[in-house]
Amino acid sequence: DLGRFGRELRIVLLGLDNAGKTTLLKRLASEEVTTITPTQGFNIKSVHSHGFKLNVWDIGGQRSVRPYWRKYLGSTDLLIYVIDSADQKRFEETGQELAELTEDESLTGVPLLVFANKQDLVTAAPAAEIAEGLSLHTYRDREWQIQACSALSGEGVQVERQGSGGALEAWALLKASGSLQC
Repeated sequence: DLGRFGRELRIVLLGLDNAGKTTLLKRLASEEVTTITPTQGFNIKSVHSHGFKLNVWDIGGQRSVRPYWRKYLGSTDLLIYVIDSADQKRFEETGQELAELTEDESLTGVPLLVFANKQDLVTAAPAAEIAEGLSLHTYRDREWQIQACSALSGEGVQVERQGSGGALEAWALLKASGSLQC
């Protein structure tokens, strides 16, 4: 029973270890982000927004955990993929993981929101450069968007309580309303 919330959406939050997934999730849930430890397994948070209940699954990104990602993909309404924009040595690895994910049958047509995280660091690559490196422009079977952000400061991910809302909400609402047509 959703009570006063009209729609429930399942969002899966993935990315390599140390990309900032848990910090992003805590920021979206308006929680304290000062002490974050590596995720062992997964975290689930529900964020209520604009009449929607967003159930966000934050799944660990360590190499040993990644083979289990696929077990969590069923009935996903939105895939959020987080990238450490400053860890350029791992761009190829993160790109391979994302490519494999988007080929998974469970995610056919599921919208993709990429957070180019850690933009507050001087070594961070711009979101446009990351999008090009990931070949996002070649994705024809789904809507996608890349969003520059700093999960630590909240820039680019802050869930606004008034007005139009943040990137996550905008995408969840578009998806739920049927406005995203693939």
